[in-house]
Amino acid sequence: MPLIAVEGPDPAGVARLELRRPEKRNALSIALRDEMSDALEQLGVDDALRVLVITGGTEVFSAGFDLDEFTVPELADELWASSDRWHRDVLTFPLPTVAAVGGAALGGGFDLAVMCDLRIASDTARFAHPEHRFSQVVYGPVHDLLGGARARDLVLTGRTVSAADALTLGLVRSVVAPSELLTEADTVAHEIALAPRDVLLQMKAKFLRRAAVAPGATLDL
Repeated sequence: MPLIAVEGPDPAGVARLELRRPEKRNALSIALRDEMSDALEQLGVDDALRVLVITGGTEVFSAGFDLDEFTVPELADELWASSDRWHRDVLTFPLPTVAAVGGAALGGGFDLAVMCDLRIASDTARFAHPEHRFSQVVYGPVHDLLGGARARDLVLTGRTVSAADALTLGLVRSVVAPSELLTEADTVAHEIALAPRDVLLQMKAKFLRRAAVAPGATLDL
């Protein structure tokens, strides 16, 4: 079964990419990351696309990387190659991205949310890096959004940020009821999509230059 679903682009140029691994809380396995990278690379050259909404649905955004795969030594090379490619493809996607975050966004799920350009959260959303106790944490995108003091707090303590706290921090643009999450994200995406595609490409390139995004190995971020 496909681990992601892509809808669109619609006539306005908005598409939606949804993680579909509910039995594992949308854990980001090698297969899911590779499938998502393939889709992003195709969407990035689609002349009909202007804005991409990324979501895990209203119940859970993503519980992070599939930790079961870290227990299999034979997967190590594939695991990190897949991770490096996935982070690169999300971070450098050439058009604006809007994350619609419902429920948990943990570890790699938190990474996915902050690698998008804008975030809409449901009031059930929560963000954390629980892997801080045993692993390095992806820092650059959080620093770009929140500044050094707040980013260091979040990645060093792994503390859980509620939807309300995320709004106060500026991590998310707005907080809505779960039933309104995808509608709100689509509304924001369609507002962005009023701009010509070439303008959006230029703006996204400007964001990446300003943030000095040069993704290489995942743990260098």
